[in-house]
Amino acid sequence: MYLQAQVLSEEEQQRVHQQSLRILAEVGVRFHGEKALPLLKANGAKVDEESGIAYLPAEIVEQALQTAPKSFMLGARNPAYNFPLPSPHSRYAIDGTGSFMMDFYTGERRYGTAQDIAAALRVFQAADLGVMAWPPVCASDTPAHSRPLHEFFTMIQATSKHAQHELHTVQQVPYLIEGLEAVAGSSDALQEKNWFSLIYCPVAPLTHDGEMLDAYLELGEVGLPVMIMPMPVNGTTGPASLFSNIALANAETLSAMVVFQLAHPGRPLIYSSATGTIDFRSGAYLAGTAEMGLQSAALVQMGRYYGFPATSAGIVSDAKEIGAEAVIEKIITTIPSVLVGSDIIVGYGEVESDQTLYLEQILVDNEIAHLCERLVQGVDTSPERDLFAEIANVGPGGHFLKTKSTHAAARSPEFYKPNYIYRSSYESWLDLGKPNLYSEARKKVEEILAAPLVDPLPDAIVGKLQDILCRADLELQRS
Repeated sequence: MYLQAQVLSEEEQQRVHQQSLRILAEVGVRFHGEKALPLLKANGAKVDEESGIAYLPAEIVEQALQTAPKSFMLGARNPAYNFPLPSPHSRYAIDGTGSFMMDFYTGERRYGTAQDIAAALRVFQAADLGVMAWPPVCASDTPAHSRPLHEFFTMIQATSKHAQHELHTVQQVPYLIEGLEAVAGSSDALQEKNWFSLIYCPVAPLTHDGEMLDAYLELGEVGLPVMIMPMPVNGTTGPASLFSNIALANAETLSAMVVFQLAHPGRPLIYSSATGTIDFRSGAYLAGTAEMGLQSAALVQMGRYYGFPATSAGIVSDAKEIGAEAVIEKIITTIPSVLVGSDIIVGYGEVESDQTLYLEQILVDNEIAHLCERLVQGVDTSPERDLFAEIANVGPGGHFLKTKSTHAAARSPEFYKPNYIYRSSYESWLDLGKPNLYSEARKKVEEILAAPLVDPLPDAIVGKLQDILCRADLELQRS
């Protein structure tokens, strides 16, 4: 008996779909860049050359929905971390490209660096429910014109799980391909293994960044999968109604799918979202809200409506520091997506509306993920769990401490045993110095960072990546 939920009924999913089609056909989508508009026009879309707006008929959307694959393997450098999409279980990704790092040793809030990416992904490597890496902060200590390459290659060296990131310009494309092929072993292996993918966020409302989109269309030549993650915010870049914001986000996803599939039919795509809400008192962006969790879950359902792998943002918080508020908000933004079966939930490690990374939060979030997973697993009602005979044997007034089932339960997954939550007596808790969720997670982070790197790349490959970055730093500065 699994615990499940439904945010949108079948009729409501159909309404979202029809509203999205109407948005695409009547309102249109603005495409910057050189590649998308000619491609759309050649395939039957009405294009306003002056405004850059394309009006997408339902037929062109349906074509994209037919050619995009409905399942594929999200590969990893260590095949033990290969992850099939769609998945029967929700798994997690570390949050990406935040601005700030809370220094693990000094407690200073500062801009992120490449070294912070490396440290965070070493911790993420140890988070057993995490399957997808993403550079969690921007590497502010690297040149802006080649920064995404530094972030991508630093990530690949620090973790052997699936690695996803973004690229900003067409000029960066050859360097990324060269590096990824070096790690994968060949151009054919790069396409076959799916070790790496791209994350693509349309600009809400209904706009596509030209340089990034052109770069991603070029990367379609090597088959890199794309996670499409629209981010409209209720009341600012999206309408101030959950239903209409869901329809807008869905339309933005469909518009990206159309372009990617027209350019490279059969290219693997992942349906995702990261909606937000607004604090109507201050105008601040909010991520850690019940409304965000509901919209994420609804959009997972829309991904399933189309038959695609479906992921979502979640396990997020607007708290300004780690602690009780962060845990509460992370739980309420995770449970809805878990209950509707999101393949991957993106959000490990950060607070302050996805802006500040704490290393210990990565492991705390993994603990939250385990607790949510246990909820979804529900109640096992199989014949083996019918313990009537023991009840009859113990009888009124007895106890079950010495029964075989109680002894077996101590090792059974039916009762989840947390890694960082202390559950013994008050006196023993005092004797141990009042351990808590975060203090125990910090101890584990210290262990991880003191241990050797797991699954390191060969020195020759690391050297090649460094050579590529040196060339990119120099040559992209000139372009």
